[in-house]
Amino acid sequence: MSHTRAYHKWNSGHLGREMELLVFGDRGARVIVFPTRDGRFFDYENWGMVRALADKIREGYLQLICVDSNDRNSLYADWMAAPDRMKGHENYESYILEEVLPFTERQNPGSFVIAHGCSLGAYHAVNIAFRHPDQFGKVVALSGRYDLTVNVGTFRDLFDGHYDDQIYYNNPSYFVPRIEDPQLLDKLRRMEIILAIGEEDAFLQNNREFSGVLTDKAIPHALFVWGGEAHRPRYWRQMVRFYL
Repeated sequence: MSHTRAYHKWNSGHLGREMELLVFGDRGARVIVFPTRDGRFFDYENWGMVRALADKIREGYLQLICVDSNDRNSLYADWMAAPDRMKGHENYESYILEEVLPFTERQNPGSFVIAHGCSLGAYHAVNIAFRHPDQFGKVVALSGRYDLTVNVGTFRDLFDGHYDDQIYYNNPSYFVPRIEDPQLLDKLRRMEIILAIGEEDAFLQNNREFSGVLTDKAIPHALFVWGGEAHRPRYWRQMVRFYL
């Protein structure tokens, strides 16, 4: 028996435009799947990622909610000043927290929630889960970058040297080392955290440094380093079988 597939769209009050998503399965842990840079809600399916998880969806272990991106109106809106890009990014976070999560809760009430993504989607997953650990029980981040303010290989500083509080609080490599609130740390220590990265990925050093930050904060996590660059769907299809 195949799993259910449902398409949904509505006009987002936070983003002021129509947003689309796909839902695979009807029960199990809810996985909020963030797309890659400028990605679309259908990429995860098109890349064979849903097929890789088909048995877990069919058997009721996982429900995937593949959301659309807002990167062209936020982090990658080069025509905007950096503070305006961050405003667009925070509006997107509000869309996820105040529109997508309540929508999925109505469909699948009381279920465990996982944040997940690949590449820039991994950043989105880690950033929102670490900022709101009361909303997420697990994060699975593949081939991610957790500091958007530096030039790494062909990947540039997304804020052109600008730096402010909004950027600070949306860069896990910055804000996590400085968390001192015992309640927040306790929530983070209860969350399951999985990071995976290729040994030739430009973001390997950032992942190792971020893992060190988590260790320093006594936040349990796992960092898996794969052979090669491993920054492609053919690797991610294998990773999700292990980590989701």
